[in-house]
Amino acid sequence: MDAVQSFVTGEGDQQRTLVVIFLRGGADGLNMVAPLQDDGYYRARPRIAIGQSNAIPLDGFFGLNPLLKDLAPAYHDGALAIIHAAGSEDSTRSHFEAQDLMEHGGLTGGGWLGRFLRARANPAGPLAAVAVGKAVPESLRGAPAATVFQSLDDFSLGKDSEPLIRSLGRLYGMETDILGAAGRHTIDAVHRIEQLRGTKYQAANGSIYSTDDFSEGLRQIARLIKARVGLEAASLDLKGWDSHFGQATVMDPLMTRLGRGLSAFYRDLGEHIQHVTVVAMTEFGRRVEENSAFGTDHGRGSVMFALGGGIKGGRVLGKWPGLTRDVLEGPGDLPVVTNYRNVLAPILSHHGATAALDRIFPDFSLAPVPLYEV
Repeated sequence: MDAVQSFVTGEGDQQRTLVVIFLRGGADGLNMVAPLQDDGYYRARPRIAIGQSNAIPLDGFFGLNPLLKDLAPAYHDGALAIIHAAGSEDSTRSHFEAQDLMEHGGLTGGGWLGRFLRARANPAGPLAAVAVGKAVPESLRGAPAATVFQSLDDFSLGKDSEPLIRSLGRLYGMETDILGAAGRHTIDAVHRIEQLRGTKYQAANGSIYSTDDFSEGLRQIARLIKARVGLEAASLDLKGWDSHFGQATVMDPLMTRLGRGLSAFYRDLGEHIQHVTVVAMTEFGRRVEENSAFGTDHGRGSVMFALGGGIKGGRVLGKWPGLTRDVLEGPGDLPVVTNYRNVLAPILSHHGATAALDRIFPDFSLAPVPLYEV
């Protein structure tokens, strides 16, 4: 086949796509998914706790923050599972160190998502991994290929670019080294995205995305999934969760964006959600006790969300340790009962990496959470 014709067509699509959302800044799991039946929660947070009458009931013990009400349909559909008291073994309570450890998957080089992609049996296409943002996240370091964009409009060689693409295709088509392969992958990506940009995207099932960057990122990921370009992994951040002062002012808009964005994505994908898994995590949670500034300081345990096909949702997983003083960690933090790797491991197995888990998460003894079992 002529090199200039070897553009991405969507054939050989891997079917399953993993979407990783990082809530950067230390999201407060206790006010996102509140332990409504734990008296210690209300004793520690007399002013900022979520009232039982305001929360969205989940399982009789936990309740969703009302600002996350848009996630309730997915939960009750059985497509959304919540894992509480989750996090990493890092105890520094440093944003940088905790994020670095979590994205690397331990004290090792490269990122866990990059190692997952390297372990896949099929060669990575030019759009196998994308990061919505300005830079490749640490979790994707070491991936065979990763494309970074803030908008599909970023991928343009100007008006009437087809002659230039064809010329570059012929040029790189004659190269047999690594540079030639990288050039051809780049041209493939540009060509495929040019095709997508030429077609107006219409969200399905009455789904309406908000105009914020997070929702727009999810909309573009949904577009790539539906276009069957071979997308295997996508990374997206929702930043700004550091709520030392006036927690409601800091967190409320972010929870609204998270709930609305994921809800729109879930509805838009429709039957495609059966081949997609979304996992959301944060580097650590917040202190159990509120501070004098109506906020919370750096803590330990928080929540993770897992949404998608095959997941046995409608459950809050993970052993709840309680909030009595004898179980709180350090200065008064919710302990980490479930290590984040034990949430990621069954997801990666579902995406075909069972045999590689010991390489993706080296030097860690896995005890996977039963996300796919009742």
